[in-house]
Amino acid sequence: MNNEAKTAGSSALLTVSPSPHIRHGDTTRSIMTDVIIALIPALIWGIVCFGLRALAVVLLSTGSAVLFEFGFNKLLKRPNPIGDFSAAVTGLLLGLNLPSTVPYWMPVIGSFFAIVVVKGIFGGIGKNFMNPALAARVFLFAWPEDMTTFTEPFKRLGLFAGSEEIADVIATATPLASLKSGALPDISWVDLITGKCGGSIGEVSSVLLILGGIYLLVRKVISWHIPVAFIGSVALLTAIFPQNGDVLAFVFSEIFAGGLILAAFFMATDYVTSPVTPNGRLIYGALCGAIVVFIRYFGGYPEGVSFAILIMNTLVYYLDKFTRPRVFGKIKGGAKRG
Repeated sequence: MNNEAKTAGSSALLTVSPSPHIRHGDTTRSIMTDVIIALIPALIWGIVCFGLRALAVVLLSTGSAVLFEFGFNKLLKRPNPIGDFSAAVTGLLLGLNLPSTVPYWMPVIGSFFAIVVVKGIFGGIGKNFMNPALAARVFLFAWPEDMTTFTEPFKRLGLFAGSEEIADVIATATPLASLKSGALPDISWVDLITGKCGGSIGEVSSVLLILGGIYLLVRKVISWHIPVAFIGSVALLTAIFPQNGDVLAFVFSEIFAGGLILAAFFMATDYVTSPVTPNGRLIYGALCGAIVVFIRYFGGYPEGVSFAILIMNTLVYYLDKFTRPRVFGKIKGGAKRG
C-alpha cells in the first residue's frame, strides 16, 4: 500500500461527525408504523361498538391531518415529511379521542389545529412543545355538547345519522360520569375493561389498548416508566382517597374508565413532549396521574387526562434539566475536577 492510500485510510478513520454518534436502525416511519399497528385493535373494536360512523370520523381525522401536513409544508416550501407517518398518527389519535357522534367537520377542524397550529407553526415534527392530538381535542371542547355526547355500545349510528337518530341512542351515563357522582358504573368489570360501555371511539377497550401498549414495549418503541408511573399514581391516590365505600371497585373503575389507558401508553409517551431521562419520565407520569385525579375529583369535567398531559408537557424542559445525569468530571456547582 502506498503512502497516499495509507494517508486516505487514516483520514477516514479520524473523521468525526456531529452528534449523535450512536446510530440505530429505527426511523420515524418505522416507529409510527408500530404505533399504528398497536392502535388497530382498539380502532376495530370502536367500529364494531359504534358503527361505520366511527370509522368515518377516524378516516376524516387521519386523512385531513395528512393533507394539512402536505399543504402547510408545500405552502412554506419546506421538505414534506408525510412519508414518516407522524401526521397520520396524530390524526388517528385525535379520531380515537372523539365520540362517534361528532359532526364530520369537527375532526377536520381538529386536525387543522393539531397539524398547523400546534405542530407546523412551531417548526414541524420534533419542535412542538405539546402533544398535537391532545391539544386539538381540548380545542374542540369549544363545542362541549358535541364532545360529550356518547352513544350506548352496539347501538350503531349510520354514516349520515341526523340529530334525531343520535338522540335516540345517547347513553344515560358514561362510566366516568357515574364515578364523578361518587357512584360505581352500573356495568360489570368485564364489560368495563372489554369496552361494552359508552365513551370515545378508541378509549373504551382497555384490554386491546393494553395489548397494543405491550406490543410497543416489546418493540422498544416506548419504555415502561411513564405508563407505570401514570397508572400507578392514579391507582394509589384513588385508593388513599376513595369516593366510594368499595375501594377496590372504585380504584378499578377509575383506572379502566375513560381515556387513562389510551393516554398512558400512546400519548403521554410521545417522544417530543415527554422527558428523555428515566427519572424524569417517572416524575412526569406520576404528576400526570396526580393531576388527573385532582381534575376528576374537583373539576367540572369528569375526565382530566388530556388536560393533565398538556400541563405536564409544559414542564418537560425542567424535568429533563433537573434529572439529567451529571457530566463526567464535573462537581456540584458546575466546576470541573482536576
